[in-house]
Amino acid sequence: MNSLLPLVKNETIKMIKKKRFYVIILVLLVLTPMFTYAQMKESESKREKFGNDWRLEMQQAITDNQNSLGSDRVPEEWKKYRRIYIQQLQYYLEHDLNPNEPSGVTFTRVFMNNSINLFIPLLVVAMASDLVSGERTSGTIKMLLTRPVRRWKILLSKLLTLFLFVSLLVLAVFVICYLIAGLFFGYKGFTMPIFTGFQIHGSDVDMSKVHMVPQWKYLLMQSGLLWFVSIIVAILSFMVSTLVRSTSASIVIMMAALIAGSILTNMASSWSTAKYLFMVNLGLTGYLSGTLPPIEGMTLVFSLGVLTVWGLLALVVSFLVFTKRDILN
Repeated sequence: MNSLLPLVKNETIKMIKKKRFYVIILVLLVLTPMFTYAQMKESESKREKFGNDWRLEMQQAITDNQNSLGSDRVPEEWKKYRRIYIQQLQYYLEHDLNPNEPSGVTFTRVFMNNSINLFIPLLVVAMASDLVSGERTSGTIKMLLTRPVRRWKILLSKLLTLFLFVSLLVLAVFVICYLIAGLFFGYKGFTMPIFTGFQIHGSDVDMSKVHMVPQWKYLLMQSGLLWFVSIIVAILSFMVSTLVRSTSASIVIMMAALIAGSILTNMASSWSTAKYLFMVNLGLTGYLSGTLPPIEGMTLVFSLGVLTVWGLLALVVSFLVFTKRDILN
């Protein structure tokens, strides 16, 4: 442990000097106001159409989705999603609860839910994909390996540093979203109740396990799932960075995998074995809100298990390759 802490400190200093984390924070600071402004304009448009009656807005959404179910131009998979959506909206109406009441907390919840599949994983990839390959490209890895320290400790220090910055990234996403959205919608909403526990069975929604939680607790669960997804993506990026020599190749490989996963999530409903791909299992927060899973039969426990297996395998490959490969020549 005594020899590991200085290594972690050294890796932390190198991450800070690269300034890549600061660039990622800058990206969030630039894009979040844009997303917030778009959400504000949408809220104003709905207010002009429905006034302040959110029930009328929900009833209109239910009617529109019910009408689309009779159209032959709507794919059957979309109809399945809309049947589930209608049942959930009706449940909220029956319990007199508006799940989309504008607030800084609500915006943060929606943003984290929408960004867990692609946006935040891409930020993680940008931060993690050059930890090893970048040093091999610059040649500094040779200097590091000449020190009287075991290779696995060097790699472990890089991994622990990566976990630290991934955790800071997830925290930054929450803080930036809440602070900026609060300027537009107000900083209330932590105690607002929201339902979770929707169970999807085919085209039906099982309401027996639905329960109400305050939004702060929902955000806590959501943040935990987002952190777990970010850690798994970081580990996989770390493995690719260990396997390939080029930083650009490492980034391209992971970006291609994430984008392919985003496409598969919308297209692979009939390809049952695709549920074992890590990219298809990234949308963990959808299980909290009751979103239809990409492939029938997927559950929160299943997706957590698949991602855990991918993460463990990536760690094994990373340490085996790094400790056995001839990097000095």
